[in-house]
Amino acid sequence: MTIHICVTCGTSFPEASAPPECCPICDEERQYVPAAGQRWTTPEALAAAHTNAWRQVEPGLFEIETQPRFGIGQRAFLIPTSRGNFLWDCVALLDPATVALVRALGGLAGIAISHPHYYTTMPDWAAAFDAPVYLHARDREWVMRPDDRVVFWEEDEQDLAPGLTLMRLGGHFPGGTVLHWREGAEGRGVLLTGDIVQVGADRKTVSFLWSYPNWLPLSGGTVARIAARLETRAFARLYGAFGLHVAEDASAVVSRSAARYRALLAQDQP
Repeated sequence: MTIHICVTCGTSFPEASAPPECCPICDEERQYVPAAGQRWTTPEALAAAHTNAWRQVEPGLFEIETQPRFGIGQRAFLIPTSRGNFLWDCVALLDPATVALVRALGGLAGIAISHPHYYTTMPDWAAAFDAPVYLHARDREWVMRPDDRVVFWEEDEQDLAPGLTLMRLGGHFPGGTVLHWREGAEGRGVLLTGDIVQVGADRKTVSFLWSYPNWLPLSGGTVARIAARLETRAFARLYGAFGLHVAEDASAVVSRSAARYRALLAQDQP
């Protein structure tokens, strides 16, 4: 019996003698099954071929990213607070070096995840650090490995620690969540978003999609609602998915991008 991990998205499944017939996360329009078909690996095989790279992206904030690239290229962040460290989002690889580094930094007080494409091996992280995992209840159906440490929160906001707040924005997934870190960016505020709000290649824009690999948009009304929610928080910097971030004036970038998105949806192109 072993845990099987989807190679395409990084989602892990309960111990079994054989892998599942399909990955429900991939077999859905917000993700995809590769043309060559579904492939599987195990935690042991993943650790033998990959390693986690660490980078301090600003004082106190560490990025964790698996190399070579695995799954959808997830990255996680370790955030310090007065209540201890919190992990934002999750990567599939949890090897002995990662466990040792996290413990050396003080362990984890909790784990919070933006949406199902980042659930990966969250039960293993929770067990290794005896930490709760905060998921929005609207995405409960996408949990492939139920665990007693999972805490399903149901409101539109959830405080994890002083100055660290989860915000449900919806959009990409009904429970799609971002994390506001008040003390980040030298006290000017940081927003960590996964791809609930995704940074453009120019790092001067952001976008909002129902499906990124299949290029399916959100409605203009949904984007307006997301932008209005984010206007209630101050943040100078934004860390999205896939290694991209907005270094300065991130709040203004979100507002301008949302307005541009809505304008393009509303007009016919020549």
